[in-house]
Amino acid sequence: MNSRVLSIDYGDVRVGLAVSDLLGITAQGIDTLVINGSDKNFLKGIRKVVKEYDIKEIVIGYPKNMDGTMSDKAKKIDKLIPMLKEIVPDIHKWDERLTTVSAYKAMKELGISQKSKKTYADKLAATYILEGYLVSRKNSNKL
Repeated sequence: MNSRVLSIDYGDVRVGLAVSDLLGITAQGIDTLVINGSDKNFLKGIRKVVKEYDIKEIVIGYPKNMDGTMSDKAKKIDKLIPMLKEIVPDIHKWDERLTTVSAYKAMKELGISQKSKKTYADKLAATYILEGYLVSRKNSNKL
């Protein structure tokens, strides 16, 4: 593998983004898109990142309810995936339950102020999503 994977933590207002290194081993948060509910702004931002980082694969957080049922946001993501596939055909959904909770816990442990948390939460959640995906992919290759 010599291309990066993009991870998306989708939110109606903000979208966290993370990318892998070229070997697909590590994940790094890169940006938070402010889209304010606009699919057009979301897709424009994703196109820019895909071009800038030469992305060939996307993993998008898929927020199921804790009981495993579809959340409203998961339904929204299902509607966005065909549009994302026009940008990058290789799209994977990743169960993101508790990633935002984990991000807030990590920020609390690091002493990040409440005011700054909005800046980092979505990007950190995207990083957790990507790390989980990369580990899963690595482990499945060992089987």
